Parts: sequence; structure tokens; C-alpha cells
Amino acid sequence: MGTIVLKKRAAAWLACLTALTASACGEPVEPDLSAYNAAGPAEIPVEILGELDEQTLEKLVEEPKYVALTFDDGPKADTTGRLLDGLLERGAAATFFVVGQQIPGNEALLRRMKAEGHQIGNHTYSHTRLSKAERDTVVEEIHKTEVLLQSVVGAGSFWLRPPYGAIDTQRAALVKTPMIYWSVDPQDWKLLDAEKVVQAAAEAVKPGDIILLHDFYPTSVDAALALIDRLQEEGYAFVTVEELFRIQGVEPQNGVLYASPVRTRGLN
Repeated sequence: MGTIVLKKRAAAWLACLTALTASACGEPVEPDLSAYNAAGPAEIPVEILGELDEQTLEKLVEEPKYVALTFDDGPKADTTGRLLDGLLERGAAATFFVVGQQIPGNEALLRRMKAEGHQIGNHTYSHTRLSKAERDTVVEEIHKTEVLLQSVVGAGSFWLRPPYGAIDTQRAALVKTPMIYWSVDPQDWKLLDAEKVVQAAAEAVKPGDIILLHDFYPTSVDAALALIDRLQEEGYAFVTVEELFRIQGVEPQNGVLYASPVRTRGLN
């Protein structure tokens, strides 16, 4: 029997489709998922695929277009909490670059981020422009936030996003994790208009991009959720920055500023 390799999520969908078809014919059948290997791609008989219309088949066999949503300047109780609700509802992962002084009082949000599969990164303690800070200040700003994060969510590698994306070569040498810039900036902090932010991001995005947003503003949360809805319809899947690097087979280096897994950003 001929077979074709599909994405894993297609296996369960097709099994349910088969069961529903059999039930409609008066033959209740328990879906048999034993043939679908959860650790790898499923093999679906071509005979079953032949029953599907072209548009449905195309969606099932198409490889997802991966992007990473990132959020700066939080956590903030009302906006970040609502954002996490929306991400969970949509099955989307994100990366949060948190400001250290925002952590006290919002520890539960950080624990929820970790529990729900999001990546947590470091955005310094007080949103300091590192390119103009003394070397000792750079180390302190990063370290204070790391200590707070470890006390809340445990040990980990908290990748750095320098505030304003600004850091120079000398100060970058002090950073012991990869640094993340962005490749799509819809300027949500400036527009404060969800519809305009969605339009700007959707027009610029392509697979492999890192999108910059801020969970500090209600309009940015609205924009993020609307953007997810729109891009998921176009076949995009939302992963953490760390997952995006792994998917693209790139091993990030400490002290290097990445605009995307395949493009670095020059240092000031």
C-alpha cells in the first residue's frame, strides 16, 4: 500500500475523520492510532488522502512556517496575564524578555510562562541602555535580573535582549548568553493601534523571523492575538526563539547579537 509522510498533527485529524466517516455509515469504529508514531512523522495511506479535497490536503502536507513572537518590558499583571490567556487558547509559544524591576509582585506570571512552555529572557534590571553604561553596570544589570529569575523559575539560560537593541563590542564580551535583536518591528509602542500594528507586522513577516512587541501595552496584546489568528490561517506556527534556532539548525553563540537565527546584527 502506498504511503505519504505528513505532519504528526495530521495523523490524529485523519484518524478522527476516518472514525466519523465510518460512524455516519452506521459502523461505529474506535480510531486506531497505533500506526502513528508520536515520536516521528506519521505515514498515512494514499487511499485515505484520495478522499480529501485539494485545499485540505495542501494544508495537511504543508510544512509550518515558523516564527517567534517576542515581548519586552513586562511582566505586567493585567496585560501579560491576558496575553498568556490568549497564547494558551491559540496554542502559540512566545519569548518574554523581562525587566528585573517588574518581577516583584508578578512572580506568578513568570511561573505560568515557564509552565506553559514559553521562553523567558533577560531585558536587564532597569531597562538600561547598555551601550552607554559602565562595564560594572552592564554586569550588574544582567546579573540582578538573572538572580531574580532563578529564584522564581529555577536555573536556566536567560538569553539577553539589550534594551533598544543597543550594545557595543566591548560590553557584548561581558555577556555569557546569546543576545536577541529582531527582524520585524511593527513599532507597537509608538502606534498604540492594534489594527495598524497587525498590518505592519503581517506585511513584513516571513518564515524564520523574530517579531518585536511589548506586553506592557493593552493595544499590543490585542495586536499580538489578532496577528496570531491571521498568520495561523496563513500556515504560520509560533515557537520560542530557542526553538526557532533549533528548528533552523543554528547553535547560538554567547555574546553575539542575532536578528534571526541566520542573521547577526552588527554591534555599536
